Amino acid sequence: MIEVQNLAKSFTLHNQGSATIPVLAGASFSVAPGECVALIGESGAGKSTVMRILYGNYLAQGGQVKIGGVDLIGAEPREVLQLRRETLGYVSQFLRVVPRVPTLEVVAEPLLALGVDEMTAFSRARELLTRLRIPDRLWGLSPTTFSGGEQQRVNIARGFAHGYPALLLDEPTASLDATNRETVLQLIEEAKAGGAAIVGIFHDVEARSRVADREIDVSRFSPVAA
Repeated sequence: MIEVQNLAKSFTLHNQGSATIPVLAGASFSVAPGECVALIGESGAGKSTVMRILYGNYLAQGGQVKIGGVDLIGAEPREVLQLRRETLGYVSQFLRVVPRVPTLEVVAEPLLALGVDEMTAFSRARELLTRLRIPDRLWGLSPTTFSGGEQQRVNIARGFAHGYPALLLDEPTASLDATNRETVLQLIEEAKAGGAAIVGIFHDVEARSRVADREIDVSRFSPVAA
């Protein structure tokens, strides 16, 4: 489902004489359906850079990234958008939504965008919000008014609303209490059982050990190390 071959990425600092900072070189790995792969490595190793390349936010300088048969390196913007809508989900550490949109609609939106009928989409949203302990009195409010922990749970509910065949998870259990952490781990296990190929960053070692089938040390793809 996810194939990465000889990935290379560098950043150009235009405000510092166009200095070039190499970040990745020769990164290669694959993720099969139903498998969870954890990216590990020290801070600055490039874990978040890999995730952003996989989601199409960063353009790599070389190599190949295929998700569901779509090569992100040469894909048109419309192909990337379609991939995100149908195939590739991303749970980041930060909730980014349009202000004043009710929480229930925020969570249901990925399903509505796929043409799922409103009854089914909102039913799934209610189920996830209930599991993640967001009180129903808040569902009609914008999540931009919520606490950080509540926003994180809304973000997770939105990310798991549609059964994406591929899923990126950036610290999904960060800032969560033990009860909600357990719920998130169960959602990840359910996604794996449903055949999702998952790439995640987990600083929570116990969570990583529970859901990850393999670990990939991104540090070994550092151009300095090479």
